[in-house]
Amino acid sequence: MYPTSTRRTILATTGAFLALMSPLAWSHLGADGGLHAHDGQIIGSLIDGALHPLTGMDHLAAMLSVGAWSALSLNASDRKLDLKAMVTAPTAFACTLLAGALAGMAGVTVPGTEPMIAASLLVLGLLVATRLKLGKGTGAALVAMFALFHGLAHGTELGGHAMAALTGMVASTALLHGIGMAAGLALRDQGHGASRWASRLAGGGVALLGLGMLTPAIAAAI
Repeated sequence: MYPTSTRRTILATTGAFLALMSPLAWSHLGADGGLHAHDGQIIGSLIDGALHPLTGMDHLAAMLSVGAWSALSLNASDRKLDLKAMVTAPTAFACTLLAGALAGMAGVTVPGTEPMIAASLLVLGLLVATRLKLGKGTGAALVAMFALFHGLAHGTELGGHAMAALTGMVASTALLHGIGMAAGLALRDQGHGASRWASRLAGGGVALLGLGMLTPAIAAAI
């Protein structure tokens, strides 16, 4: 499907992006403890919204995993990629994330948000590791359910110019999905076991992250 040089370029680009983002990714709350500063200006809010999905390893891993799984779950034998099938789940995630963020900005709270975010990492990580193929509707519904809780968490923290912040957040989410899909396409089997093991390790790492977050999140919610 892809020549070796192209696959290496995709993987190198993805790795470089993650390396650049890692200082932001290790803190869900960010440097200011979750109270993101807004100057009330459109550009400032746009930038803040774009950075928001990058300021928590939970959100970052979930969005990359949705994109990667969407590519990895395609039939490896297909010569022609079903682009519509590949973008269905990421589109559902981004749209529901926006809806959840709007609800969060309006003050809506839902019990169990943090446990559901942790559970999303566990499930999405397992999907990446197993490359489980689901129907388009089922896959879209599953990731949309998780996206709602990610959106609620974002919405309670966003401020400033609402539409600019939301635009930046959705654009950043789409970028992360795209990077995930590129990585997934690069790791699709081409007769080499190494790509399958790489996706298993990546998915397993995300699942372990979710599992590690799940118990304390449940305890805090009780």
